[in-house]
Amino acid sequence: MLIAIFILLLIGVVAIALIVSSGTESALAGNYRSSAGVYYAAVGGLEEVRARLRSSDPNYLRKTDPTFLPAPGTPLPIGSLAYVLNPGPNDTLANMLTTYPDTEYDTEFGAGALAAANAAGSVQTAQSVWNRNPLNGLPFPGPVYKWVRINAVSEKSMQLDVDADGLPDSITPLYYDNASRRLSNIGGASSEVLELTAFAVLPNGSQKLVQYLVASQPLSLNFPAALALDGTNPKFTASPSPSFWVRGSDQGSVGTCNPTAPPLPAVGYTDASYSTAQFEQPTNSQGIPVGPSPTPDLRNNYTNGVTTNPDISAVTVSPNFSTVGDLNNLVQTIEQSADVVVNGNATQTGGSGPMPSAMSATNPMTVVINGDLTLSGWRQTGYGLLLVTGKFTYDPDAWWDGIILVIGKGNMYSHQDSFTTTQIQGAVLIANTTGLASSQPPNNSIFDFYSTPNSLANGIYYSSCWIQAATPSLGFKVLSFHEISQ
Repeated sequence: MLIAIFILLLIGVVAIALIVSSGTESALAGNYRSSAGVYYAAVGGLEEVRARLRSSDPNYLRKTDPTFLPAPGTPLPIGSLAYVLNPGPNDTLANMLTTYPDTEYDTEFGAGALAAANAAGSVQTAQSVWNRNPLNGLPFPGPVYKWVRINAVSEKSMQLDVDADGLPDSITPLYYDNASRRLSNIGGASSEVLELTAFAVLPNGSQKLVQYLVASQPLSLNFPAALALDGTNPKFTASPSPSFWVRGSDQGSVGTCNPTAPPLPAVGYTDASYSTAQFEQPTNSQGIPVGPSPTPDLRNNYTNGVTTNPDISAVTVSPNFSTVGDLNNLVQTIEQSADVVVNGNATQTGGSGPMPSAMSATNPMTVVINGDLTLSGWRQTGYGLLLVTGKFTYDPDAWWDGIILVIGKGNMYSHQDSFTTTQIQGAVLIANTTGLASSQPPNNSIFDFYSTPNSLANGIYYSSCWIQAATPSLGFKVLSFHEISQ
């Protein structure tokens, strides 16, 4: 009997141990499930906002909330915060930042930093896609993150010495140089580093705070001249008007961009068999008028503002402009990130045509025309990147600030003798790729601009700032990711 009692007691102890162990494993599994769920909810918030920072996204934040972030090309100042809010069924939108306070910001930027930003009116809010039509009508909830904060960072906030002066003390925004893959506190052509912080809470109270550092990845477009004729056997016909100029000197700032780029040639060509003299009249039927009287000598209208005029030079293009295959890949890349794509020939007459009405100096856009484009009586200014794969017939009354690429037929044409005005600030590149193998260079690129503008402001003017503002982003690259302990 004693042996039986002992055996029963032993079995009971083992059974209790098994029950306890099973309960512990269930609790661990539940905790892991909650931890994983709240983690992925927070990451979902980060990824939503990262996608919505891209201008080609259907829910681009500046489309849904135009004042939410600064205009493209304008840095987000230190001390300005933007929150994307994602209230759940039991939350109140107006109380989201009170119910779920952001304590992390003061940890990075100092006690009272968030209160100071609120007092200065530097805190903006917008709603998540899960609280907007059509997703707010779905019968199931979206990710349960509560908010995602967007802000600029500095050496001091990150405790990171990027300028190697021994002190992480700078309070200016940090930038990321995509070429060198390094952080700096000097802007220029680098991309501002943004910090995305997401806070998620499950119904059972599980919480998670995760953070990205991201920077825009601009498309690589290095222009060798204000007007570049890419490939062999280029054809260049200049305006006979003394009021038409092509200038390679940098033409001033846009927004907060301060130009530091050295001057470029006014006209650049890549055919090594050519010489500057072949672009001058009357020795051949095309080129710049050089006299004698009564034909004007217009060589001084084609200059970089520094060297002897005219400044028409042989140039070397970057790899993505070198061959037909490279150029075709570039066209596809631009089309994938474009705001407007038109397949077929198009005409812009007045307010009717493919040019988006939302395009402005503070909202430059990328427009791709897969065909011929004719501007006729469009007495307005376009802003951004314009890519035409067919023949581009340009109305001299139209202006453009940014980048013009004529890649495909490679023909930019204008023949209007009436009094007109036109100005292109940025850069123009023309390349004929039709009927050629992918390994060949482009050829027979044509710039035929035989028009007679009536203002000294007319012509093509290199502007590094407009190029920077018009260069589309390929998305925001994640520079770092980490969880923040609660």
